[in-house]
Amino acid sequence: MTTLVALFNLKAGVTPGDYEQWARTTDLPTVRGLPSVVGFDVYRVSGILGSEAPSPYAYVELIDVHALDALFADIGTPVMQKVAAEFQALADNPMFLVTEQLS
Repeated sequence: MTTLVALFNLKAGVTPGDYEQWARTTDLPTVRGLPSVVGFDVYRVSGILGSEAPSPYAYVELIDVHALDALFADIGTPVMQKVAAEFQALADNPMFLVTEQLS
């Protein structure tokens, strides 16, 4: 299994309420319904442990997938292309990290 970690801020003019409503009603249910996805959660970052400094990112997504090739096939569907375009309109330069769990 592979976990994708997405780190991002919102684009100028996008409010947290706008993004979070879209995430709850569109992103989470759609991505969780993909055959390649084992789990998908979105987190609002509230701070850096032990620091008063602001976090460099406002949101984190964790997407657990069976295999990346299966995810890429799922992303190619018209429904996911629409969701991905909506996400790109909300998120400012998201960074997607590909991770592997250590045993």
